[in-house]
Order: sequence, then C-alpha cells, then structure tokens
Amino acid sequence: MEIVMIAITACLINNVVLSQFLGICPFLGVSQKSDSASGMGMAVTFVLTLASLVCGIVYKFLLIPCHVEYLKTIAFILIVATLVQFVEMFTKKFMPALYESLGIYLPLITTNCAVLGVALLNVQNEYGILTGTIHGLATALGFWLSIVILAFIREKMVYNNIPKPFQGFPIVMTTAALMSIAFFGFAGLK
Repeated sequence: MEIVMIAITACLINNVVLSQFLGICPFLGVSQKSDSASGMGMAVTFVLTLASLVCGIVYKFLLIPCHVEYLKTIAFILIVATLVQFVEMFTKKFMPALYESLGIYLPLITTNCAVLGVALLNVQNEYGILTGTIHGLATALGFWLSIVILAFIREKMVYNNIPKPFQGFPIVMTTAALMSIAFFGFAGLK
C-alpha cells in the first residue's frame, strides 16, 4: 500500500513539473504538438525509470560500500547522460520523424533537472531500489501526463481568439499556472 501511495503522490500530488517545477524547459518547449509531447513523455519515462533503477543499484552496491556517497551527484549525472545517449541513438535510427520533432530537447533530457532530482530524492527519502524505481516511473508518468495535457490545450488554443497581450508565451504560462492549480486539487488524495 505504501508503494501505491508513493506512486500516486509522485504522479499527481507532487507532479514534477506542476508542483516541483522541475523539467520546465521540455515541458514548455515540446508541448506545441501532442505527438512530439507524447514522444518526449515516452523518452523521459524511459530515461527517468531506468535512471532511478541504475542510480539506486550504483548507490547501494557501489557508493555506499566504498564510502563515497558524496559522489552520488557526479555518478548520477554520468548515468543519466549515458541513458540519454542510448535513447537519442535509438530514436534517430528507428523513429527519425520523432527525432526531428524533438530537436534539441532530446539531448536536453541529460540536463533535465527532473531526472537528476528524482534520483537524488530517492536517496534522500531512503527508498529501496524497487521503491525508487516505482517512484521514478510514477514521476515520469506525471511528467508525461502534464506535457500531453498542455499540448492538447495548446493545439486547441490555435482556434481561439486570444487577446493580443496574451498571445504566445503569456497564454502558455497562464495555462501552465492553471494546470498547476488544478493538480493541487489532488492533494486531497493523501
């Protein structure tokens, strides 16, 4: 039951983008079209889940036994960068259209503070490897959910008459703020 609550909290209540404000760059940059937003969501889900697993294993079986826990940030950054390179190579070879639509945002997953933040949160909250991996997966699904919702809203905004001062980035930020308030309503689930 504890793992289910961790997953619900990570996905909805403490949504990485709308509550913790991590991963804003791809959230705002790739959310113009639902297909590219979904592709980014899949890529982040793969990287974040696998990074949570690998970082948990490295931390428990390498850093702690060697008494070098202070190197966790450097080790986690290297793990995330390696995973993103694999995702980038895979996407470029097998999904070239998605690779082109994601553009610069795919390599930016390496510097996405959400991925590193979750790995560090897993250590800080003293989650085990399985719990940390589920936390990473749920967090990634929350990211995916929020970026796809914003993309669908942005696609519909094209057909609306938006006042000139709000056109472009201001309406996107206003929409993201309203989404954040809406997700705050999930706090009652705790």
